[in-house]
Amino acid sequence: MTALQPRRAGLHTPGHLDRRAGVRDYVALVKPRIIELLLITTFPVMFLAQRGFPPPGLIIATLVGGTLSAASANAFNCILDRDIDRLMHRTQDRPLVTGIITVRRAVIFATLLCVASVLVLQVFVNTLAASLSLGAVALYVIFYTIILKRRTAQNIVWGGAAGCMPVLIGWAAVTESLAWAPVVLFLVVFFWTPPHYWPLSMRFKDDYAAAGIPMLPVVAEDTAVARRIVIYSWATAATSLALVPAADMGWIYTIVALLAGGVFVYEAHQLSRRAKDPANSTLASLKPMRLFHYSISYLTILFVAVAIDPLVHLPLPF
Repeated sequence: MTALQPRRAGLHTPGHLDRRAGVRDYVALVKPRIIELLLITTFPVMFLAQRGFPPPGLIIATLVGGTLSAASANAFNCILDRDIDRLMHRTQDRPLVTGIITVRRAVIFATLLCVASVLVLQVFVNTLAASLSLGAVALYVIFYTIILKRRTAQNIVWGGAAGCMPVLIGWAAVTESLAWAPVVLFLVVFFWTPPHYWPLSMRFKDDYAAAGIPMLPVVAEDTAVARRIVIYSWATAATSLALVPAADMGWIYTIVALLAGGVFVYEAHQLSRRAKDPANSTLASLKPMRLFHYSISYLTILFVAVAIDPLVHLPLPF
């Protein structure tokens, strides 16, 4: 069996299949942890677009619509990936793999979530935000899950564009338009996605190999993956500083972007250094999850600064 030949496995059938699907099972289907990360990039951008506090009703409607949209995309992803999910240890307990939720019910559930997200954003926000939200679902389900994921090691690079859409949605919700500032933040998330996800893929590359998914760490040496992680981390930090002139950011954001970005780049270089050291031949010594966990902290800290800076604006002297 080669690295990219999926192993054979029967349907995983734990002993709790005799119970009906509950709320917890449907929550698992929509991957709530991913949704939390997407909302982190939606909420602060609204403050930047407003240059202050957006109307509470608008915030709530945008976050509810965004949550429904992301939940729909994740549910469709689980439907389409159920065959490979049963081949990977970390996903073999998902409700479609175990059979607790049937494919038919999952399709209905995901479709209703998508329709509800568009309706909420169309009625309570605006048409542009609703259209961008629908586009984000299409990008994640069709462009990433169907077209890219099983075909190319660049899947997470280009497919990650779907995860960048919340910044555009947040801006559009307030302004009913787009501008250079949200485009810069879109690129920040775009460049951030590979150095965020590739360390996780390094940690679970045996799972991806078993399922036949050509994630970069499966098809490339750790040193090559780490080198690309360093490149993308520098691109992320540099692009974050481009927001300063694009959105007239002040001292608060600038200092946070410099410090948090510096640590992000440093951690990427540390992973690269460990990957080059022959002594670090095991996953435990490579410590890829250290960068993965910090990448989440980095994005959170950066976008908190995006929200705070316009509220307590301390202008730069140039």
